[in-house]
Amino acid sequence: MSAVAKRERSDDLHKSERARASRPRQAGREDEPAYVLHTYPFKETSLVVEMFSRNCGRLGLVARGARRPHSAMRGLLMAFQPLSVGWGGKSELRTLYRVETVAGHVQLSGLSLLCGFYLNELVLKLLPREDPHEELYDVYEQALAALRDEAPPAWALRRFEKELLRELGYGLLLHHDIEGAPIQVDARYTYILESGPRLLTEEEHDVPVELSGAALLELAADDYRQSSTLQESRALMRYVLSHYLGGQELHTRQLLREMQQL
Repeated sequence: MSAVAKRERSDDLHKSERARASRPRQAGREDEPAYVLHTYPFKETSLVVEMFSRNCGRLGLVARGARRPHSAMRGLLMAFQPLSVGWGGKSELRTLYRVETVAGHVQLSGLSLLCGFYLNELVLKLLPREDPHEELYDVYEQALAALRDEAPPAWALRRFEKELLRELGYGLLLHHDIEGAPIQVDARYTYILESGPRLLTEEEHDVPVELSGAALLELAADDYRQSSTLQESRALMRYVLSHYLGGQELHTRQLLREMQQL
C-alpha cells in the first residue's frame, strides 16, 4: 500500500475510532431525528425496531404493544418516514416510548422503493449499533429525497455507498493509484482491496474488477452521466462492499441485479 493510501485510510479509521470512543452510551433520548430500518415481532404484542438516528447511530428499540390493533405507534413505524422519537432504559434493547412524524413525504414505490430498502440493508449489516454518523445520516436523507424525486437511482446509491465506506474508515482512494501517482484519464486500472487503484499493463485481463481512470475520477466527483462510468462504478462498489460484508448476502442487491439497476 502506498504512503498516500496508508495515510488516507489511517485518517478515516482514526476518525471513526475517535468518534466512537468519545460518545458515551445513551441511556435515553428525547426528540431524536430517526428513520425505521427494519421491524420484527417481539413477544406477543411488541416489535423490535431497528432505527437509524442522527445523533446516536443505529439503535435497537422495543416498541411495546405496537402490534396491537389500536396502538398509536402501529401506523407510524414505517420505513423512509422522517420521525422524531424518544426512548429510555439501560438494557441493550431500550424502550421506544414516543414516535411522531416530522413531515409528510411521498412514499417510495417501484424501483425507488427497492433502492431504499437496499440502503437500509447496508446500514443494518455494516454499521455497528450506537456508533453515531451524522454526515452519513444526512447523505441517507439526501438519497431518499433523490429517490422520491425520481432522480437516477444509481447516482443516489453510489454517493451513499462511498460515504458509508468513508465513515467506516474504508474510504476509497480515487484520485491517486497505490503508487501515489495521479489517476490518468485514459489508463486502465484494477482496484486492490484496502489499498486502491493499480495501473494495469496491456497483458493483464483476468482481474476481479477493471475500470478506466475516467470512471475513477468521475466516481470521485459523483458524475455519472457516462454510461461506462455507471457500469464500472457499480462493479467497483459491488466488489468492495462484498469484501466488507464478509460473505453476508444482500437480498435487495440480488433483486436489483435481476432488474439490471444495481
